[in-house]
Amino acid sequence: MYDLMIESQFSSAHQLRGYKGKCEALHGHNWRVQVTVSSDKLDDIGMVIDFHELKDIASEVISSLDHSFLNDVFPFTEINPSSENIAKWIFESIKKKLDPEQCNISSVTVWENETASATYYE
Repeated sequence: MYDLMIESQFSSAHQLRGYKGKCEALHGHNWRVQVTVSSDKLDDIGMVIDFHELKDIASEVISSLDHSFLNDVFPFTEINPSSENIAKWIFESIKKKLDPEQCNISSVTVWENETASATYYE
């Protein structure tokens, strides 16, 4: 089995609805996103997926979040823009763009700062 991981980032603001504390107020993060894919086979040139292709897919998904107020971006208009929900949304969005014959998404980890992250996997 092979695991490949790329890292990307975006900046955005959010408010956690229903949260009692500082994070209920408008605040921002420089988010770091780690995307891991896996496969049990390599292509004819010895790769699972080109890192550039995976980075492009992740960038396309994340671009809608960059420099935005997450509470105004669907689906976070309906669900809280928590790190957990952001990781799940990125995972599901990337999964739709990958060819399952090539590789499968394993996990997405979203870091809201250097010491706090949330990981989503199925």
